Amino acid sequence: MEYKDLMELKGYFYLHSLFEHETNSLRIFIERCKVSQRSEDIEIGEHIITEAFPIEVDEELPLLQIEFDSYVSYNIINESFTVLDNYEIFEGNAFRIFKKSRYLDFINKGTIVTDVFPEEQFVHYEIACLDHIIDIISFDEPIVTEIKRE
Repeated sequence: MEYKDLMELKGYFYLHSLFEHETNSLRIFIERCKVSQRSEDIEIGEHIITEAFPIEVDEELPLLQIEFDSYVSYNIINESFTVLDNYEIFEGNAFRIFKKSRYLDFINKGTIVTDVFPEEQFVHYEIACLDHIIDIISFDEPIVTEIKRE
């Protein structure tokens, strides 16, 4: 599976884990989710929302492992504090590749990456999960592997 295949996926995703398995490399595990068949009532302050259907991990689907051999930068932000606007241009759904973004602007202006690698082209990848938005700038295309659950 390739990252471009992930870009076609629709649905809900949770960040399972993220870590650097080697210096300046990144491994991300993503869980696919489903809407529960059972409803529940949710109490928010003095209000009760009835018949809410929670989103839960689909244990029957494998984990998605997304591995970057190297990266320029990565960032994780609480989903609640993100903003989508017309300035940014991307392809994909929850798995995205940006052509124009504020994060790319930050990397171009706030780092020396283009001075060090003037001929290289880096890419802004984004994984929009429930609760977390993960942005990665990398020269390398990620390797995507499905990891079977035991």
